[in-house]
Amino acid sequence: MLDRIAGFFRLIGQTIGRWARLFSAWAFWPFLAAHGWYQRRSWMIRLPVIAFVALLVVLYGYFFWQTQVWSNFNPAFVDQYRLSERKVAAGQDVPGAESANAAAPKTCQRSAIVDVAADLTDFNVNQNAWISSMLLYKVGFFGIDWDHTPFLDNKASFQRGVNQAVRRTSAELVDTLGRVRGTSGINNDLQSARGNLQFDENSWYFGLNPFGPKTPTPSYYRSAIGSLRKFNTDLALCNVIFDGRADNLMQFIDRIANDLGGTSDMLAERSENHNRGWFDTRADDRFWFAYGQLYGYYAIMAAAQADFSQVVAERNLGTIWGGTMRQFQAALRIQPAIISNGREDGWIMPSHLATMGFYILRVRSNLVEIRSVLDR
Repeated sequence: MLDRIAGFFRLIGQTIGRWARLFSAWAFWPFLAAHGWYQRRSWMIRLPVIAFVALLVVLYGYFFWQTQVWSNFNPAFVDQYRLSERKVAAGQDVPGAESANAAAPKTCQRSAIVDVAADLTDFNVNQNAWISSMLLYKVGFFGIDWDHTPFLDNKASFQRGVNQAVRRTSAELVDTLGRVRGTSGINNDLQSARGNLQFDENSWYFGLNPFGPKTPTPSYYRSAIGSLRKFNTDLALCNVIFDGRADNLMQFIDRIANDLGGTSDMLAERSENHNRGWFDTRADDRFWFAYGQLYGYYAIMAAAQADFSQVVAERNLGTIWGGTMRQFQAALRIQPAIISNGREDGWIMPSHLATMGFYILRVRSNLVEIRSVLDR
């Protein structure tokens, strides 16, 4: 009996070994064939080949480093703004800011929302490389889109999630917050920032459709940073408008809630129809996109509380707003090393997408409650 059992396990081992050898032969034969070809060439051919291989090693080394190192990633980075110390809402006169010289120009409060939007974009394209438009990211893994693999796409998805939050915010700044009741002219700096932030996320220096050289995505986003900062500089000089009315805040929160609702639906669809545990190669980019979106909206909502401090105080929204911030913080504490999209009742492979979707719905529920209070 024991001999039969031992023979069974030997057969399994032999089968695994045979398949491993076949896989190794399939994986390494191109390199062995290339080595044989290389050995038969002259140095006139070998030297360019060596230079090309060295270039690939450097490029892939840089690409790997940029995808794995998240510079200045900090879910609690909002604390550096000291928003609780602000005494007046955005666009309002700052008391005591005037100097002894009565002729000195008055000073208005900068918009924390605009500062945060600019800093989030700076984090994406200056403090880190913008992964989605890098050449090797566009080339993919042996022609397969990196988003369809479990490798090297988490940071790109996270950055796109952050950018989604900033894009939505820039649209609201143009349409409502940066003008009076929609009747005054659109601010040119905010309009420019919105246009640049809406630019294609995957553009490199050269493209096929249309064919020819292009301006890469990070250049547009860097221009948006400059436009946002210029608006805030003008706001501090009281030369432009930040319309911090309750109905504008209500519309802004409504747009954020709708955006998060779409992400929740995306997570639910993936969780319900593709729950293959650790073997779902699209689970990680879905998860990190949602995480990046929450990362961005957490900072933007904290900034909105400061910018609309007068409305928050008048409508007694402090408690609800604080609860919303805690829900954001709870969601951002979820940082699994490997994303699994298992069944919700599974006991081996967890369901990280369902967990993230749950937290997004909690955040969205609080936003809807804030909106309902503002609408009374």
